[in-house]
Amino acid sequence: MSTLAPPMVPSSPLNSVLNFRDVGATINTLVPKSRPLLETALLYRSARPDEATPPDRRALTTVYGIKTIIDLRSRTEHVEQAKKRGANVRSAALVATNVDAAAEPVRMPGVRYLDISLNGNAFSRNLLWQLRWASLIRLMSLMAAGYRLEAISIAGKEVMAPRGLVGLAHDTLDFCRGEIRRIFLVLAEQTNYPILIHCTQGKDRTGLVVLLVLLLLELPIEAITADYVASQRELEPEKTERLKEISSIGLGEEFAGCPADFVEKVKEYIEEKHGGIKSYLDGCGVDHQMRERIRSKILTG
Repeated sequence: MSTLAPPMVPSSPLNSVLNFRDVGATINTLVPKSRPLLETALLYRSARPDEATPPDRRALTTVYGIKTIIDLRSRTEHVEQAKKRGANVRSAALVATNVDAAAEPVRMPGVRYLDISLNGNAFSRNLLWQLRWASLIRLMSLMAAGYRLEAISIAGKEVMAPRGLVGLAHDTLDFCRGEIRRIFLVLAEQTNYPILIHCTQGKDRTGLVVLLVLLLLELPIEAITADYVASQRELEPEKTERLKEISSIGLGEEFAGCPADFVEKVKEYIEEKHGGIKSYLDGCGVDHQMRERIRSKILTG
């Protein structure tokens, strides 16, 4: 399969938010036509915007007009970020019930925030039941004591690392259908736009959601791949820090990359197991009417 060169994707215009880009503008750059394929200034993607500087926060809300932010991160990721900011988050119980409290200091006024973790309950249960009994008991003990990263690293080493990025994407598709439906419900409501989708790095969970949207829009696989792999270059300034974070949950350096065959393999899985993107979304509860509202909003007339 031929791929478009990542350098064709414009770099983030923000100084403190990595991997930020306008999905429509990016695809229009990658697929030159007599007229643009996608509307611009509607759908954005990025890494976590928690450390956005005041000028970048103003840009997000005024220049880009972001109205809705879909945050795909887990509770553990929220609390770890809160700890880095010096927030007083000491107990697992607090984190489990109060993600908003942990995130509140970095949230922008006037923006609607939706926390839709793609490491939700069904996904997590699937990981846990693949652990050896001794590992599961140790993980649960660490979680109960508030040592969340140490607990997750057990699942990381024993289950997630062997699955790899593509395998975990397959698991997300299979076990996060409810979360996918919630995301597409947001995308189907025209008053929610402009929308920013992000996770921690903005490449895997965010990349998977954007991939699903672009498959729904029937865009060339080469363009979807080029958008996905561009994240590797965009995240280079934080590579050392990202490797530390990845290592802390028991994963290796390969999880910091963007495999060139990721999009193609995920597309093949959707086609072979689920009968294609429309059938997959149907199975998630994203019906024809919802899909058409998204298509009519993002595709040019």
